[in-house]
Amino acid sequence: MILGIDEVGRGPWAGPLVVGAVVLGGCEIDGLTDSKKLSKKRRDALDVEIREKASGYGLGWVHAHEIDDIGLSSALVLATKRAVEQVKAPYHEIIIDGTINFLAATSKGRYVTTMKKADLLVPSVSAASIIAKVARDTYMSQQDEIHPGYGFSNHVGYGTAAHRAAINSCGVTPLHRLSFAPLAKYRNDSPPTAYGQGVVVNAKTTDTTTRIGDEAEDEAANHLIQLGHEIVERNWKTKYCEIDIVSRKDEVVYFTEVKYRRQPNQGGGFAAITSKKLNQMRFAAKLFAHTHKITDTQLAVSAVALTGSPPMVEAYIESV
Repeated sequence: MILGIDEVGRGPWAGPLVVGAVVLGGCEIDGLTDSKKLSKKRRDALDVEIREKASGYGLGWVHAHEIDDIGLSSALVLATKRAVEQVKAPYHEIIIDGTINFLAATSKGRYVTTMKKADLLVPSVSAASIIAKVARDTYMSQQDEIHPGYGFSNHVGYGTAAHRAAINSCGVTPLHRLSFAPLAKYRNDSPPTAYGQGVVVNAKTTDTTTRIGDEAEDEAANHLIQLGHEIVERNWKTKYCEIDIVSRKDEVVYFTEVKYRRQPNQGGGFAAITSKKLNQMRFAAKLFAHTHKITDTQLAVSAVALTGSPPMVEAYIESV
């Protein structure tokens, strides 16, 4: 009687964050695994079977405006609470995929075990990842009718080249997370005139330092995704330090500095990463890990150097 928990939608620029929670209650379902390793057809079939056979399940939704209001870390906690509240079946243990106990501040926190790769190892967590992904993907596909031209059914909100082009052309929608750095320039401007219509704000024909910097960071994040990283957080800041991109790949959490130079000179962007800067990056990584209670995961600092207009990745380095 294990309650398995997993989330979907941490890194997209648009759409909700969804947490799935499932108690299988002894039922056996063949083929359960990490939802990302399954075809859409197989996920959809398993989703139906899970909902029919499981003792209990729940989905916790946190939408873009809530993420903007409370931040991604708090949104993960809120979505997890909402999912668990829907589960009425009994259970004696909770397993959350990953390394962070999102229920730590609740009465259920002491029953939680966090586990890396739990969506591969624990059937109830696999089931949670499947129902969450199917629910979110279905929702994003439905948004194509409400917000035509954005292609949400294809990229489901992630910052792909096609999605960036749609935003540049049509503006943002109520689905977009304006607290994310690539979309921050749209925040605090006039909202869309009607739900489902984008609005172009702060449009300029000439490049500005801020816009180019955002484009460079977007390109760096996309490069990491292509290398197999999952983006955890962007532009994490405290009064002591900041981190451009936090990502996760396999058993390692990466803390990436983005360095952009319009022209490749003096070693490109990496010339700015001195030994002092490297120590600052390592301090920031340790502080982030402490703040997010990451205790049993390997940490690594890395850097992406970009040049040109539009920015293109010149090199990527990492150091454990």
